[in-house]
Amino acid sequence: MAASIYPDYPPDLTSEQSAYLLSNVKDWSILNGLAVRPSLSFVPKEVDPSRSLAVTAPVTLFPSLFPRRCFEEARAIQTAYNELYALIARDEEWLREIIEELVEVDDFIANLWNVHLEVKKVGYVQSLSLGIFRSDYMVHKDPSQPDSNPEIKQVEFNTIASSFGGLAAKVSGLHSHLLSISAYPSTVPTLITKSFLPSNPSIASISQGLATAHRAYAPSKSHPPLPLCIVFVVQDPENNVFDQHALGSTLLADHNILTFRLPFSATLAYTSIPSDNPSRPLIYKPPHSPSTAYEVTTLYFRAGYAPTEYNSSESWNARLHLERSAAIKCPTILTHLAGSKKIQQVLTTPSSPHLERFLSSTSSAEYINRVRATFAAIYPLDDTAAGKHAIGIATDAGKASGYVLKPQREGGGNNIYGLKIPPFIKSLGEDGKKYRGHILMELIEPPALRNSVFRNGGVTSGEVIGELGVYGVCLWHYGEEVAGPKILENWEAGFLLRTKGRRKAKKEA
Repeated sequence: MAASIYPDYPPDLTSEQSAYLLSNVKDWSILNGLAVRPSLSFVPKEVDPSRSLAVTAPVTLFPSLFPRRCFEEARAIQTAYNELYALIARDEEWLREIIEELVEVDDFIANLWNVHLEVKKVGYVQSLSLGIFRSDYMVHKDPSQPDSNPEIKQVEFNTIASSFGGLAAKVSGLHSHLLSISAYPSTVPTLITKSFLPSNPSIASISQGLATAHRAYAPSKSHPPLPLCIVFVVQDPENNVFDQHALGSTLLADHNILTFRLPFSATLAYTSIPSDNPSRPLIYKPPHSPSTAYEVTTLYFRAGYAPTEYNSSESWNARLHLERSAAIKCPTILTHLAGSKKIQQVLTTPSSPHLERFLSSTSSAEYINRVRATFAAIYPLDDTAAGKHAIGIATDAGKASGYVLKPQREGGGNNIYGLKIPPFIKSLGEDGKKYRGHILMELIEPPALRNSVFRNGGVTSGEVIGELGVYGVCLWHYGEEVAGPKILENWEAGFLLRTKGRRKAKKEA
């Protein structure tokens, strides 16, 4: 998960080197905070029926490599991306034109949009929005130009539940610690040096963003005033407890702000909005102390992004309940929708004016072009000329191998790759209506590396690829009627380097 900034790529890592590293690291307390609950495949349900055990998150034993120029560029343009998506979320009419195309073919998107419309009927009482974003990239190098420099291409932009900011900084610290105690084999020290291991401020920076929203909300809107808190809305069961805990503990230690973790499924049981208070403060009573009431300043959604979390009308009532409250949302429904893959596709349309529309008042043409240079080729699946061209690719097994098909979903595991695309498209029906709920993206093929991964108590070595995520924090006013600046706070907030197993391309028979 940690980045190491090198000009080129590493030598093979042998099993002997991996064994050396493990045998020479006696104190694994540095991994404190890197745990997630284990999958049932690792700890069977009959062994841990209450799911009370924990296991370290998968980590690389060696820092994965990433070109310095690409790393610095990704961080340098993050504030432009923050502003872009904040202003998209502010522009309801622009967003509506795109989202309404999806409403006809995607029930989940339709329900999210309906939550916004329902709140709009009674009126929003909170004009501030908080974004904790993450822009994900892979390194791309044009195979037809072997002497060209590597460049970053955006995989996606995350506007809800941008996770691993807590773990990412811990893994950066882990690799620095291993270097400081000479844990790395003698064959690699010339590559791994302190100057190539950048510090990662993700925990401090993301926590600072939440604290900034908390302070912007104050004072209490309750009568009489109540103590204030931040609530993390989480999944149940939650597999990423310790990533969230790193942020919560920092908010308490550095900012003296109380945080509570509330399962999304328990929203209506433990929160309320007083019917006699037009300000609609959100009141939280923790289950361990139901007689104590807190007023929620900020809702940090680490759940609520997947259709499987909305398994009843009560689930949608819970999201509506939170959205209509005075708490600052991270994100609002509109910001959540701004992260749809369709929005990314519209932005990347060749010769489109959208970047200039949103950024020209604050950014130079050169800076806007730097953002545009990160766009990968993405196509709609509709009745336009580009859409018909993409449908031709997606339905042809001879052409689809270099592409990925993406629905309007977050959280991973939803994409369809290569030769699996044509049969999937066929399963959507002959009329093509449901095609529009997807976008087709050219695969980014980063250079292969080698590394060793510690996962579920064992070490595996092999070819891997790196995906860089850059975090951003943005606080802004929602609505044209609000006086003063639109963007109140905007900064880059650290990074995550995920090391993934390399996907093997399948050959046609």
